[in-house]
Amino acid sequence: MNKILIQFGLLVFCFALIFFSQRGMPLQDVVLKSFIVFVAFTIVLSVVVLFVLKIVNKNETLTTADSKKSE
Repeated sequence: MNKILIQFGLLVFCFALIFFSQRGMPLQDVVLKSFIVFVAFTIVLSVVVLFVLKIVNKNETLTTADSKKSE
C-alpha cells in the first residue's frame, strides 16, 4: 500500500513540476514548491487511506458480529 501512495505522490510531483515550470518560475522555486506539494499530497492521501481502512474494518467486524448473534 505504501508503494502505491508514494507512486501517486510522485505522479503529483511530476505534474507540479510541469505546472510550476510553465509559469516561468526559477528552477529552484519549481523544485521546492513541487516537493512541498508532493509531501502534502502524500500525507493527506495516507491519512485518507487510514480512515477508509478503519471504516471498512469496523463495518466488517460489525457484520461478522451480527452474523454470529443471529446463529
